[in-house]
Amino acid sequence: MQIHLRVWAGLLVAAGWAQAAGVEKLDLEPVWSAHPVGFCLLTHAPHQFVAYYDAQRRMSVAQRTLGATNWAFTRLPSQLGWDSHNYVTMALDRAGFLHVSGNMHCVPLVYFRSEQPLAAATLKRAAMTGDREQHVTYPIFLHDKTGRLVFRYRDGRSGSGDDLYNVYDERTRAWSRLLGTPLMSGKGKMNAYAGVPRLGPDGRFHVVWVWRNSGDCASNHDLSYARSDDLQTWTDSAGKPLALPITMQTGEVIDPVPVHGGILNGGNALGFDSAQRPVITYYKYDANGDTQIYAARREASGWKIVQISDWKGYRWDFSGGGTIIGEMHVGAVEPAGAGKLALGYHSGRGAGTWVLDEATLKPIAGAKPNVHREPGPPSLGKLTSTFLGMQRKNAGESGANPPGMRHMLTWESLSANRDRPRTGPLPEPVMLRLVSWPVKE
Repeated sequence: MQIHLRVWAGLLVAAGWAQAAGVEKLDLEPVWSAHPVGFCLLTHAPHQFVAYYDAQRRMSVAQRTLGATNWAFTRLPSQLGWDSHNYVTMALDRAGFLHVSGNMHCVPLVYFRSEQPLAAATLKRAAMTGDREQHVTYPIFLHDKTGRLVFRYRDGRSGSGDDLYNVYDERTRAWSRLLGTPLMSGKGKMNAYAGVPRLGPDGRFHVVWVWRNSGDCASNHDLSYARSDDLQTWTDSAGKPLALPITMQTGEVIDPVPVHGGILNGGNALGFDSAQRPVITYYKYDANGDTQIYAARREASGWKIVQISDWKGYRWDFSGGGTIIGEMHVGAVEPAGAGKLALGYHSGRGAGTWVLDEATLKPIAGAKPNVHREPGPPSLGKLTSTFLGMQRKNAGESGANPPGMRHMLTWESLSANRDRPRTGPLPEPVMLRLVSWPVKE
């Protein structure tokens, strides 16, 4: 998560986003800045919600009516420590009730639900199923194709964990298991670091993950894939049913990258070509031990894997535990005109956008991206904090974008410290701001 927060705006600008006129900035309040942790922005016109940690590290939710400049603040009984895994996330169900979860890394479930629709002030701590909720990490809210609210999380720890899915019933206001078994299970020997299942242009959900054997991030291996029509019945890329839970032995491996092979959890992206085929971009070490970016696409004969970069003598050598905010990020491919795909990246060798030949997935020398985009996040200027080492952090919008406007959160913090407390002087809290800009529909 943290990798994406660091480079999000930079990648969009590198990929050709125009800067917007009519930018507005609205302050919320000062927030904790001594280490990074993810915040959440949810828009459901005419309401807007922001979930974050305040200057005292209290989990908080701010709410306003679009167009208003005043916020209503709700403090929740959950206190942030030093762990950058402990982002906060939220969603609305079909009846308009707000759900908030976060501040978890192998600890009991932290979850709040509003007692009234669209009213953050009525958030109360609540239960889910009560089963396998003592060692929770990576909470994710998503919706299935019928609009039902789904909650995904990991039970266990790095190197030994399972991915579980719950589904919410608005009528009974109760959670139950969406699946009678984990979607993925490491069987006590590993765990799957999976992305959020993404609804593709083909009408299917697609999910990509790597397996990891221990707390050491160098033990990631085997880029893997599955797809589903309904988040309940899953198949491989050829449509062959997958028995649940998916394990290392039963799942589909795209690329059998070995342990210490240079692949990192969170270091992949899922996109689609013009024929609606999934294209997974990621990085790993090449035969010479250099870090390279690759693209994999499912074709008639199987997964086609193509090396995109050709960096000589460049190796990002990562290892150990804790939050890793690294120097490498690869975006998802996007159609970029007839027979072309655009691919943004950020690395120790710089940042930019490749234009790929869609047929071969190879970069086209000298080609410029031709991707039509609405005006993107504006330039935010210099950092406001003078404390050494501060960095810009952003959070994009979730929920339904209101017509004619886009929004994002911006704040500043020090970089991650592998989830260890910092000693000595700490930066003062910094202002959390909402940035808004107009777009043409």
